[in-house]
Amino acid sequence: MTTGKLILIFIAVASSRFFIVSSLRLLSGDHYCDRTRLPSPQALRSDQFTVLINGYSESRIPILQTVTGVYSSSPSVAAVVVLWGNPVTPAKTLVELSHNLSISSPGDAPISVIRQPSSSLNARFLPRPWISTRAVLICDDDIEVDPKSIQFAFNIWRSRSNNPEQLVGLFARSHELDLTSRTWIYTVHPDRYSILLTKFMLMKTEYLYQYSCEGGESMAQARSIVDEMRNCEDILMNFVAANKTGMGPVLVGAKRVRDWGDARNEGGHRRGLTAAGEEVAVGLSSRKKDHRRRRGDCIKEFHRVLEKMPLTYSYGKMVDSIGEQGLCEKGGKLVFCDQQFPK
Repeated sequence: MTTGKLILIFIAVASSRFFIVSSLRLLSGDHYCDRTRLPSPQALRSDQFTVLINGYSESRIPILQTVTGVYSSSPSVAAVVVLWGNPVTPAKTLVELSHNLSISSPGDAPISVIRQPSSSLNARFLPRPWISTRAVLICDDDIEVDPKSIQFAFNIWRSRSNNPEQLVGLFARSHELDLTSRTWIYTVHPDRYSILLTKFMLMKTEYLYQYSCEGGESMAQARSIVDEMRNCEDILMNFVAANKTGMGPVLVGAKRVRDWGDARNEGGHRRGLTAAGEEVAVGLSSRKKDHRRRRGDCIKEFHRVLEKMPLTYSYGKMVDSIGEQGLCEKGGKLVFCDQQFPK
């Protein structure tokens, strides 16, 4: 092979339960935006979603096995695909990883590993001809969500309307105009939010095309900013969705979320690799001390090149139950009154 880009090798395993996809397909960049190669939006199924997990570091493979198994076990998941962004990982390693993830999974949804065409963070939003669902879940390889919360988030996404447009997720941040410096900043507010993180982001599949292929020169400049910063692809996707809807995203409450990448973890799961291959603490906010400033710079630059600020605030969180609000003394402790006595 002397032309094209090495992306996929297909290895099929004859089994009603599993198949393996791991890499060798020749595709040029233009093919991703060729509408004739993509399924019609009307043909996409709405009863399931496709999981796209961003993978890079081999040190996270043990966590990845757990995470992919949880998603594969969900009846609402059509397929789990690990988008591998590390260009130096040997092809043999990815073949073995795809095989091991499949045979060790307790679920029925197929699991595959695909080498990305580049290490660009923009590549996680490339439209893919093999996506058969109206919704995709964009997530990281170090976030483990309980099955009921995964299903609840998908139910919320489907319930928004006949054609859901808003982003739905579990991790929220906010933009704000700093009146002192008269510039956009990236922050966290206790009562409102305008940005969902790609730690867990449910969205319509069509947004992949709009992010990667539409918007002309201004979006091309915005994607270049993502490459220059090696950051902020999630913020840019929030720009795309907010520009389409005129509304903010939807934050969903989860019963249990294990964030293995948070720098506040103790033990052996605190370090990993950046997209540049540098060993650092794996939590995004721990990569640089000026993380929030850099993210604010992204918002400022996106506003400049797109010539608009579509980000819109949302308020509140969707939860699957209210439960008892009062506290009672049980066993010498204050607990919610409907909680059972400790045994």
